[in-house]
Amino acid sequence: MIAEQFKRGIIEENPILVLALGLCPALATSTSVQNGLGMGLAATFVLACSNVIVSMLRKVIPDKVRIPCFIVVIATFVTIVQLVMKAYLPALDKQLGIFVPLIVVNCIILGRAEAFASKNNMFMSLVDGIVMGLGFTVSLCILSIIREVLGSNKLLGLKVFPGYQPMTVFILAPGGFFTIAFVMGMIKYFGNRKKGA
Repeated sequence: MIAEQFKRGIIEENPILVLALGLCPALATSTSVQNGLGMGLAATFVLACSNVIVSMLRKVIPDKVRIPCFIVVIATFVTIVQLVMKAYLPALDKQLGIFVPLIVVNCIILGRAEAFASKNNMFMSLVDGIVMGLGFTVSLCILSIIREVLGSNKLLGLKVFPGYQPMTVFILAPGGFFTIAFVMGMIKYFGNRKKGA
């Protein structure tokens, strides 16, 4: 059952590449693998922790104020992530900039709190948070690898192809759109072939 959840979160309902959620931070932070991985892990932590707390409080929170309550819970974990990053990973914090605090209003996190955690037990909510966060992280890493290699001919700071002239457009916003569109198209193409369509 947990294996099915992982398949769902990483492949079938991938937040970025299938559901097209969270595209703003995906475009902005997928310029390098370090940024993509840092953003993905930060969002995964917030998603898993907030899902657990929302699930714990689901019978206590009145329906009229559930969204503001979810945002307060999410904002608490985002603040923890931001303070830890500022203390221990200042370079990454500077690179990610405003996109770490904006995790609070990321539609993936608020959507999972509303659609899943508020209706399921703590364990299933934790699993859902982890698998959806991993799907987000995997997507960011795939996009980051493509953009970093094509845009700067580097991967984690190391030169990849000798003699290759980088295409700077890939580390700019248009390159992010091209990369997301290409990867989404490939996923759709292979998904349809698998189904026999």
